[in-house]
Amino acid sequence: MGINTDIVGKEIKGIPFEYNEDTVILYALGIGAGSKDLHFVYEKDLKVYPMFAVIPFFPTLIPIATEANLNMFTVLHGEHKIIMHKPIPIKGKLESTAVCNSIYDKGDKGAVINIDIESRDDSGELLFENKAVVMDRSGGNFGGERGPKAEKILPPEGKPADFRVEQKTSPDQAALYRLSGDKNPLHIDPEFAKMGGFDTPILHGLCSFGFAGRAILESVCDNDPAKLKSFGVRFTGVVFPGETLITEGWKVNDKSYVIQTQTQDGRIVLGNATAEIN
Repeated sequence: MGINTDIVGKEIKGIPFEYNEDTVILYALGIGAGSKDLHFVYEKDLKVYPMFAVIPFFPTLIPIATEANLNMFTVLHGEHKIIMHKPIPIKGKLESTAVCNSIYDKGDKGAVINIDIESRDDSGELLFENKAVVMDRSGGNFGGERGPKAEKILPPEGKPADFRVEQKTSPDQAALYRLSGDKNPLHIDPEFAKMGGFDTPILHGLCSFGFAGRAILESVCDNDPAKLKSFGVRFTGVVFPGETLITEGWKVNDKSYVIQTQTQDGRIVLGNATAEIN
């Protein structure tokens, strides 16, 4: 059964997500925070990383993928962006609305699916948005439009970064991060990873996203979650648990930075990335 393009424009409403302080702390630990980041890992004066917005994304992806007839064995997460409207409370019940706004046919490369999600608190107030691009590598050649070319966002040539943060991931980072909801065996099961073409399990792309978000908050937001307005990336490479992530940022103006994250050996793993600061 091929890609179901009838889902384009259809809203899937009322997707629930409930969380508490322990959920928030577990996520913070999963993206490398520790006792030095006390406000994010200790319930006293607890703050929530804005990147936690990606966690309610998981239960919204399932109904979209099911209705679109995506082959989850051949799906890759291509891009992700969060847009923050309010700081995330330390606990609560959220309700999300998801819409697939386009599906493009990239031929032998697969099908590209663009998904927008709004998440609101139990009073109906919009807290944040997720904008995701996923690719079903087996879903191309269905006769659809190819879609626009992706915009290229590169660091300014020859200009040194305005900030640079090195973060060592743990060999057990994926085993910990998966407890926040993404239990794809690709990140824990060596045999499954080999079926996917990897010698060992790989780190979740959104875990690397969280590490980079921490670097941004530390460097230009005074660790204040309310100061991060948006953060978006393209996943350009694979990270293995235990590797070091180096996140750099180039100031475009008082409100915007170009971001890039690479591993210790120079492989760019998060590119085409920008952060907006309040």
